[in-house]
This record gives sequence, C-alpha cells and structure tokens, in this order.
Amino acid sequence: MTTVHPSREDPVVRAVSESIGGPMGEHGTRHPSWTPLRVLLLMTAVVFSIGLLQKAPCSVAEGKDQNWTYSHMCYSDLRPLYIPRGLAERAWPYSDDAEVRSRYEVMEYPVGISYWAWGTAWVTQWLNGSPDVTERYSLPVDDLWGLPEMSREVNIFVLVNAVGFGALALLSTWLLARSHPGRPWDAAAFALSPVLALTGLINWDLIAVALVAGALWAWSRDRPLLTGVLIGLGIAAKLYPLFLLGAVLVICLRRWRLGALLTTVLAAVVSWALANLPAYLTGPEQWKVFWSFNADRAADLGSLWLVADQAADLGLSAHTINLWSWILFGSWCVLVFLVGMFAPETPRLAQLGYLIVVGFLLVNKVYSPQYVLWLLPLAVLARPRWRDQIIWQACEVFYFCSVWWYLGGYLAPAGGGDAGFYWLGIVVRAIGELYLAAVIIRDMYRPAHDPVRVTARASETAGDEVDDEPILV
Repeated sequence: MTTVHPSREDPVVRAVSESIGGPMGEHGTRHPSWTPLRVLLLMTAVVFSIGLLQKAPCSVAEGKDQNWTYSHMCYSDLRPLYIPRGLAERAWPYSDDAEVRSRYEVMEYPVGISYWAWGTAWVTQWLNGSPDVTERYSLPVDDLWGLPEMSREVNIFVLVNAVGFGALALLSTWLLARSHPGRPWDAAAFALSPVLALTGLINWDLIAVALVAGALWAWSRDRPLLTGVLIGLGIAAKLYPLFLLGAVLVICLRRWRLGALLTTVLAAVVSWALANLPAYLTGPEQWKVFWSFNADRAADLGSLWLVADQAADLGLSAHTINLWSWILFGSWCVLVFLVGMFAPETPRLAQLGYLIVVGFLLVNKVYSPQYVLWLLPLAVLARPRWRDQIIWQACEVFYFCSVWWYLGGYLAPAGGGDAGFYWLGIVVRAIGELYLAAVIIRDMYRPAHDPVRVTARASETAGDEVDDEPILV
C-alpha cells in the first residue's frame, strides 16, 4: 500500500510545507535511511526529552516551597510518593504486615502501577548502592527525607521511571504508526504532542496508554485474543481501557462477529484477573483500597462537578456525585451505542473509544492533568487531522497552565472567594474535547470526511487487496 504523505493530504501540513519547498511531488522519494517510523520515533524521543527538561527544576528545588513547584509547573507524583508509600524501604505495596501498614499508606493505584513503582524502587536502590533498608525501618517515616542519600535516591527514582516512560512512549508511537496501513504519519500527532511532553512524567499513566496503543494495533491486525489481553492488562493499570470493550461490542454487533467479541471479553477478564491475583492473595484488604479510595472522593481537581459545586455552593457529597456520575455516564454510553449502531458504516475502534472515554472524563469527579494522556492515542487515530488536534491540544495546554496557577494560589481573587479563572480552564478543556467528539461523529456519519476511510477507499480503487469491510481502527 502506498504511504500517504501529510504534506499532500493535510491542509495544515501542506501550508507549513510551503516554507520548505512545498508538498512532496509526485515523483518525490524518501531518504532510504529515514523511514517514516524512524522519523516518528526520533520525534517522540525529542519531545519526551523536552518534557524531562520541563520537569527538571523540581529536581533541584530543595528548600523551595510547594508554590514554587506549582509556579514552575514541574510537579510530579513520583517524588512525594516515594517515601510515604513505603518504596524507600521496598515494602510490598499489598503487604498486610501490621508494622508496615502502621508506617505507610497503601498505594491508591491499580495493581499495574503498584507493581511498576515497586519494581522501579528496587532498580533505584540498586543504582544507589543498595542501601540497608533495615536501618531506615528504625527511623520515623518523616525523618527518612533527611537522610544524606535520600535526595539523590529520589532523583534516581524519578529518572528510572522517566526512562521507562520514554520507552513506553516510543512503543506507543511504533504501535500507532503501524495501526493504519499506509498512514504511519497519523502517529505524528502523538509523537509531537505538547500534552505528552507536559504530562507524561506526572504519574504512571503511560503504562495504560501503551497498552491501549497495543490494543488498537492488535485490533487492526484482526487479533481479538491479543486485543483482549492488552485491554485486560490496561485495566489492571488504569480503569479506562475497560471502556474499549464497549467499542468492540458495537463493532462486533455491526459485523455480527460474536466469536471475536466473546474472545476479546474473555481474554480481557482473564488477563485482568491474573494480573490482580498476586496483590489479592497477599493482601486482599490492601487490594480493595483503590476501589474504596475512589468511591470516597468528593468533587476534585479538573472536574465539572468542582465548577458546579464551587460556583453554586452546592455542597455535593461523594455519594451524590457517584450516583449522578454513573447515571450520566450510563446515558452517554447508550447514546454512543446508538450513534455507533446507526452510522452508515461500521465505526472505527478509535472513534468509538474516544467517544466513550471522553464521556467518562467529562462526568468523572476528578480529572487530574495527566488524564489527557488517556485520550491521546485514541484521538490521534480517530481524527488524524492537524487542525483538530491543534485545537483540542491547545485547550488541554490552557488547562494544564491554569491548574498549577490555581494550586499555587495565583488565581485567587484579591477580595477572596473561589478562583473563577480556574473554572474557565476546566470549561475550555471540556469544550475542546466536545469539539473533537463532534468532528469524530461527523466523520462517522459522513465517511467522506474521514481521512482513514478515504485512504482505504483509494486503495480499493487502485486495486490493492482490501476486504469487503476492512478492519480500521
């Protein structure tokens, strides 16, 4: 299949290319060494390195207050969690030992993240000379921050995770570039993404992102078993990959592929259960903390619930928000199901996946800055057009800035009260996401606007071997 060149197809890239000679000509050829995939991987490495530099000030912030961290927008959860979650003593995250639990809180994340954090703590301490953790156990937890080697060790922990996250970002780019035959450059919106640079090191979300990218790639290869396994492992790292099964349901019902649906769902359930088994067997009560922690949270950062609660002074309880969040999300899922079932052609997995996940984020009671990564691989494949990606990601960057200004107190009105400008940041981000959702739905009902379908139809016209209903993600 012929590779689609974005300078010929995408209006934004075509306009930008005028400054360097214009779009590629009919007889133009690429450099034999610089294949699209290699260029994309280089782009990802450069952008992720920029993100590492953006977070670097917080590695030399000793003696600075928390507001300094917020003003430099370099906050990461990795640093403050290293000691309070027992990683400095290599404590198993799901240990039910009474002394361990009296010293440390349980990791409030799904098992995939807890395993990763525990494993990188071992690597960190090996690189730091394998300090004797039994000596640390004799000290109060708060005193561990003052140990001579601790500052260096925490920096190593961040760097070890950064190397791992960088590898996950490269893997995601590789998978996304191979998901659309003839369209590797669609992954450039992921590789060059500002939100990847700004949020990739805040938390461990890139683990699930890479697994979702893998699921999209596996589905494009018509491998439902592998798709289910990767979705199940993704759920073990973050809950949101679960919603891809809703997209698979619509596609399989449209194509009447019930065997593929059953295989995908069973593989997801089994792989999720196996991933959770070590945690559940060693500490069932500790394993439950993730679920109870999220159930007990009230309206939190980034959510539209926070805007409503503060603007109208509603005093919403966690139970009320939980109830209405699930009612609204359930209604959203029914709407996406109907949209998908009545579209003139079978929707693509990335399109349906984006619509479901964005609905969950919009009605969720917490929307941390790094959650935008959940949408990134889905968005770049669902709507591979630079204009729409720039509009959406610009809204996300605006929110990224506003949340740190809000936490640092820089948006607080001089006369007191709530920070209305932060509400604007939340609303702008929601508008950007809904805009992209609207364009995706337009593509589903007017397939001539969908670049991926246009490429597939052009290949069919050119005589390439294409299925009657090709598998498109």
